[in-house]
Parts: sequence; C-alpha cells; structure tokens
Amino acid sequence: MTHHPAPLPGGMTLPLAQGLAAHGDRAALITPDGTLSYRDLAQRVADTALRLGPHRRLVLLPGANTVEALVVHLAALSAGHPVLLVPGDHPEAVEALTAAYDPDVVVRPADGPWILDERRTVSAHTLHPDLALLLSTSGSTGSPKLVRLSYDNLQANAESIAAYLGIRETDRAATTLPLSYCYGLSVVHSHLLRGAGLILTGLSVADSCFWDLFRTARGSALAGVPYTFDLLDRVGFAGMDLPHLRYVTQAGGRLAPDKVARYADLGARRGWDLFVMYGQTEATARMAYLPPDLAAAHPGAIGVPVPGGAFRLEPVEDLPCADGSAGELVYTGRNVMLGYAHTPDDLALGRTTDELRTGDVARRTPEGLYEIVGRRSRFVKILGLRIDPQQIEASLERRGITALCTGDDEALTVAATGVPESDARRIRGLVAGACELPARAVRVHILADLPRLPTGKPDYRAVRELAARAAPDAPGGVGAGSGGEDLCGLYARVLDRTDVTEDSTFVGLGGDSLSYVEMSVNLEERLGHLPQDWHTTPIRALERSARPGRSRHRALETGVALRAAAIFCIVGSHISLFDIRGGAHLLLTVAGFNFARFHLTTAGRRRRVHHASRSIARIALPSMAWIAFALLISDDYTLTNLFLLHNALKPLDMGSGIHLWFIEALVYILIAVVALLALPAADRAERRFPYGLPLALVALGLLTRYDLAGLPDRSHMTDAVTVFWLFALGWAASKSRTVVHRLIVTATAVLTVPGFFPGEPGREAFVVVGFTLLVWLPTLPGHERVNRVAGLVASSSMYIYLTHWQVYPLLDDFSEPLALVASLVFGIAYATAVTRLMRGRPLLPSLPALPALPLLLPRLPHLSRLVPAGVRGPGLGAPGRIGNGRDGGKGAATRRR
Repeated sequence: MTHHPAPLPGGMTLPLAQGLAAHGDRAALITPDGTLSYRDLAQRVADTALRLGPHRRLVLLPGANTVEALVVHLAALSAGHPVLLVPGDHPEAVEALTAAYDPDVVVRPADGPWILDERRTVSAHTLHPDLALLLSTSGSTGSPKLVRLSYDNLQANAESIAAYLGIRETDRAATTLPLSYCYGLSVVHSHLLRGAGLILTGLSVADSCFWDLFRTARGSALAGVPYTFDLLDRVGFAGMDLPHLRYVTQAGGRLAPDKVARYADLGARRGWDLFVMYGQTEATARMAYLPPDLAAAHPGAIGVPVPGGAFRLEPVEDLPCADGSAGELVYTGRNVMLGYAHTPDDLALGRTTDELRTGDVARRTPEGLYEIVGRRSRFVKILGLRIDPQQIEASLERRGITALCTGDDEALTVAATGVPESDARRIRGLVAGACELPARAVRVHILADLPRLPTGKPDYRAVRELAARAAPDAPGGVGAGSGGEDLCGLYARVLDRTDVTEDSTFVGLGGDSLSYVEMSVNLEERLGHLPQDWHTTPIRALERSARPGRSRHRALETGVALRAAAIFCIVGSHISLFDIRGGAHLLLTVAGFNFARFHLTTAGRRRRVHHASRSIARIALPSMAWIAFALLISDDYTLTNLFLLHNALKPLDMGSGIHLWFIEALVYILIAVVALLALPAADRAERRFPYGLPLALVALGLLTRYDLAGLPDRSHMTDAVTVFWLFALGWAASKSRTVVHRLIVTATAVLTVPGFFPGEPGREAFVVVGFTLLVWLPTLPGHERVNRVAGLVASSSMYIYLTHWQVYPLLDDFSEPLALVASLVFGIAYATAVTRLMRGRPLLPSLPALPALPLLLPRLPHLSRLVPAGVRGPGLGAPGRIGNGRDGGKGAATRRR
C-alpha cells in the first residue's frame, strides 16, 4: 500500500498527483523500456516525496519526458512543494533561473535516480500556500518573469480538458511535447487524472521509432503544435495505419484554416477526432476548444470556452475593424493564474489577477464561436499606417509562402522559407502592396528554416534580431551592419549561415570539429575568456559573459592545443628534425572527443546523421582532390589512395601509399559510427547511455587492440579497425560528466596504450599525457598571439597532414626547419582555399603560398618535365625526393606516426 506523506504545514497539494494509487494496476507510463503501473508510479512518487523532506521548499526541476522527471514533478506537487519547471535541454535556462530564484532544491538529471541537490533544509523564501507551479512564457531564455499557478489552477484545467476530450481510462496519449511546456504538461495531467496511460517519450513524430512505439503501445491520442503538423505531412501521417487513434489535439499557435479542414476531413474518414484548442500559460493551458464536428465548417475559429470558463470582448481603440465587431478577448475561469513573479519576493503573493487579458483581438461569429482576427500587441504603426503582421502571414500563406512577420516603427520584417532567394523581391512587393507601404519599409529574409522555440512555436524575437542586424538593402540574409563584427556576425561568417540569432548556439547552427577551432580562438579573444560549454551556450549568454579589458594572458582550449602540437610533432618527426611520435594516434582521440561534442547533440536522429555526413564529406572530398593532384606530380600514390581504399586493401604495404593511413582510418571510423547511430535502436541507446555506449565500443575495439577472439594479427587489418578503441575512448571522455567517469577513461588509457607501440615508451607517453590533459583540463594557459598561431595550425591540421608529404621533400635537403615551416604554411593555405571554395568565396586572396609555387614546381618530377630546361634554372632539373619509402628512413619508417 502506498503511503503519501501528510500535506506539509502551510501548503496544499494537487489531488490528481495524490490519487494515482486509486487507478491500481492500470498502465500509467509506457516507455521503450517497459510499462509502469499506477500502483508502482504512486509508490515511486511517495518515496520521492519523502526524500523532499518535511519542510515546504522551492524545487527547481529540469523538465524532460522521462520517468525520473515526471516522478519528481508529481512527488513535489503531491507533497506541497512548489515546482519551478524549466526546459531540461537548455542548461543556460537552468543556470539563469537558479541564479534569479535561488531554489531550495535543484534537481539534477543522472543515469539512475535523479539527484536532489538540497541547498538548504528549510526554505529561504516565503511561499504562498496556493503556489504550486512556476512556468516561463519565454521559451528557453531563462527570463525571470514566471507565471504563478495554484493547485486549483492545475486541477481545474486538467478536469476541464478531460471533460471536453472525453478522456477514458483506456486511452493512451503520447508525450509529443516537452513536460516544461504548459501544453505538454496539460496532456500529462489530464490523462493521469482519468487513469489513462502515457506513452512517455522524447522522440519526434518525424522519427520512425516514435511510430513503432505508438503502435505497440496502442496509442489513442496525439498532441501537436502547428510545426508538428508540418512534420506529420512530411512523414506521411495521412497514410499511416493507426487503429487505436481516437483524437488528435492542436494548440500552441494558429494552424492554417485549410490545414484544419484537411485534418478534420482526414479524421472523419479514419475514425478519429480533431480538437483545435486555444490557450496560454497564464490560463494554465487551455481556454477554448473547437468541437470536432464544427472544425470542417469553421476551420478559422478557436471555438467555445472550456468547461468552467467564459469570454468577453473588450473594445480596443484604433482597431482596424470597420464594423467594430471585434475586441480584445478577456477570459475568466478557475484556471486563470495567480499572477506573475519577477523576483523571489513575489513567491509570497497570493492572487493578483482575476481575469486574463489575452492580448488577442477576436470576434464572435453568428454560430457563437470565437475567432482570433489579430494580436493587439503585435500591431505595428509604420508611416502612420496600423498594420497587423498576422494578417500578412495569412496572406502569404494563401499564396503558398510560409513566413513569420514582425515589425517596429520603421519597417516590417518578413522571414520566409521554402522559396528561392530570388523570391525575396517578389515577397517584398506583395507585402508592400498589401500594406500600402514603400518597398524600403519591408525587409525580407529567406531562411532554410523559420526560427522556432523549443516548443515549436514561432520565435518572433529571433526574427526581430535578424532585422536589427540586416543591412537595409539586404533582402535575404543577415547584414554585417556598421562598425565591428558582433558575435552573431562572427558565427554567420565562420559557419556560413544567414539565420544566426542571439539564441543560436554553435552546435545548433551545425558547427563541427572542423570549424570549432576558428570559433573558439575568436571567442576567447572577444570575450576575454572561453566558457567551458560555449559550444552549447546561446550567443546572448556569451555576450553577457564578456569580461572587460584585454589581457595578453589568455586561455586556449586543450583540444586546440593538442591538435596544433600533434600536427607539429607529426611533420617535424617525418622530416627528422626531431623525433616525437604518437601525434596521429592522439589526434584520433581528439577526433572522437569532438565527434561526441559536436555531433551527438539533442537533435533528431536524421539531423544528426545529416550533420555528421557533411563533416565526413568535408574530410574525404578535399583529401581526394589533393591526392588526385599528387597523382599528377609524383609516383607516391595509386588509384587505391585516390578512393581512400589503400589501407583497407593493402594493410601490409609499407611504401609511400601508406602515408595517408590516418585520413583513411578517420573516414572509415566516422562512416561506421554514423551508420551505427543511423539505426533507431543505436540512436536510442546513445541517448539513454551517452557514457556507457562509447565505453562498450572501447571494449569492442580492444578485441583488435589485443588480437583477441581469434581475429587476425592487427598488422593484417586496416588501421581503422585496430585504432578504433582510441576514437571511442575520446568519445567516452567527451561524455564524462563526473569525476568517476573521468577516472575510468583515464585509467583505461593508462592501462591499454602501453604495449601498443612495442619498444616505444616515449610514443605511448605522448598519447597518454595528451589524452589525460584532454580529459581533465578544458583549457590551458595561453597568450593572445600564441593562441592565434595555435588556432591557425590546429584548424588546418588535417590539411597539413595531407599535403606535407609532397611539400617537405622539396626543402629538407636545404633546410629542415624551413621544410617544417613550408609544410605548415602550405597546409594552412590549402585549408583556407578549401574553406573558401565550400563557402563560395573568392579563392585567390586566400592562398598565401601561391607566390612560392614557381620555385617549387621545377622540383616536382612530373611537372618539371613540362617546364622548358631554360626556365628551370641551374640546379633545379633533378627530381626531388617525395618520401617514397626508400630514402634512408623517411618513408616506410614514418608509417603511422
């Protein structure tokens, strides 16, 4: 029997959270890992409530669609602890709200039971007895403005939704929306109230694994925002066989009337109902719904008030409605919030709001339905004309153009997608004509995707920020503006993106290991420091973290320093200027570290695979281009090298063809890992066990490291197989979140690297020491000028490795130090050229090594035959050494350094 703790002194509780056990052994939560009954869920909730203690405290909970997050949420509400629910996938919001509200308990995600970080045993705040939940209305920004909701708000809203949806205990609803979003939370509460099942998942409807789970769990309910329906169109939802589906709900923004009508018709044909709903966080979730039988005939309406609620229309001055039939929509009901909180002191307040002024302009149809016709706060006045951006969006939508529109006192800004750049002028003309504005007052941006909040809602602030940075005459992108380049401009330039906003992150914009070096060095210079999680931190937060003053003593990311040091040692050792080997193997661990860091994000499986595949192409294609050039000028390589197959087909070949083993191994490993993570099961495993999966892959890789399981000797296998464990070890290091995790990966390296290079303890020490630095030190002491040089070398490391085989033999007889410098400079030049070509920029200004080519070409054997003898000059006619494996130790002996 489940024993809930008694309500805490000075507080109330949420009945639906306390009444879970009443539903007995019915399935409460269905996950890919199994089913949890209501009885078991109630017990876990009760146990967690006891852990929260006997004194009422403010609990900050990162929301996630997981059993652990839901248990903590329900435990707090059932025991009377107010919950500050924040987006679980945005650590910056967690940090900002922790700093702003100083919660008494901070819940931290973990692999097992979530950690309750109890900052104090008794609350530091005065908490009003009615206060149950604090929610943000501003997405993931961490804004201190929160909505204060009471226990009665939550219970009443759940009862209302359950009533008009007719939720049954046999229903099973999928959690297609975040728990931290009021719409997603209302799905959870209303179904738990009726003893229905929740298909608890964080998968997207665009993922085939979602539908496998939905069918297996006999899913009957689906919820979505407008963007969800775009995804449903893409995955062929209309043709899916979903025999148990009873109803589909839509809220979170206006769904186009034609799409409402289409889905209503589809539901009528397939046996399920479409509920179009309207709500705001300030009303807990829902204020209105459109009865399914009216959706086809009135697709533009929001419907009627939810049970227990009421609307009235309040006149609005200067409203552009000729007949005066519209007004601001005002709502009253038990689900109206207590009020807003801006500081911790506001947590002591009771009700300060009795009705909700929605800010939406609406009218009431003859059939008694309410219809939104505009947004009061979104009206803008330009050149004396009052303009409704929502009407512009609707007008463009009727022409097949998906867009977001906002504006200020000077101009309208339109962000459109799904059309070519050349359509920007046409869209500008359409908008200007419809609003009777001059074309100069309309700015159009063509984007790959419209900016959206984590909930899927349009991000109008991001659109406004595009406008703030755009040049007046730039119709389709982010203008540079005047003055120095800001951080958004830096991101746009380095990542070659036009959709950068202050809420963008490096990883979210597609940044990878080939671009992070340039970005990290630039950021360190501009900010005066480099935050450890800069790659996942929004630009807005980075700008706030800037430190005044400029010091020459800076920090350099350890990964950048290791890449620069490794390639320097590789080239210098090949030239025999010195002998410090192991750089290539250290680079493999860094590659694994960066792969996990920049590709294994919270993005969907398909996006991950696409992102990683592009990075593979950025390695393979420039390599093949250079090898093709090398085929023309030397006898070093063959067609097996050109197609990156030499090491796989000829692992025993110790000639010059083996020079590129590192490039081939890295490409093979990346292809194998991406192919693995393209599998739905592997993708789920990585998300559930981000640290455990790479450790398992390390163990698998050690089978070839130690020639176990009857496998051939590693000298008979491609290097990709024998060194894979180093890549996996770097991957595991990147996902290490605790001291224990870091100790395990460090110990693994210390135990397994020795013996890999028999008789070369210095080489093994180089790899182990470098890896240890990578694991334990995010940054190393640096200097402004040193950082710039290291960043340049590190960002070009792959291209330096690729080209140095053909460069250094031209000069090492004359001067080995000069050969080293020339190899580095030429590799940097090639890297710059490749980057510019990929971004469609002019090539010639980027090639500082070009002036030296006339001096080098006569020494290249094949090309020297094409140069007349009189042009070669004295002493330049003989072909130079290209490192063919027969040059006194600078060929075969350099293998795999």
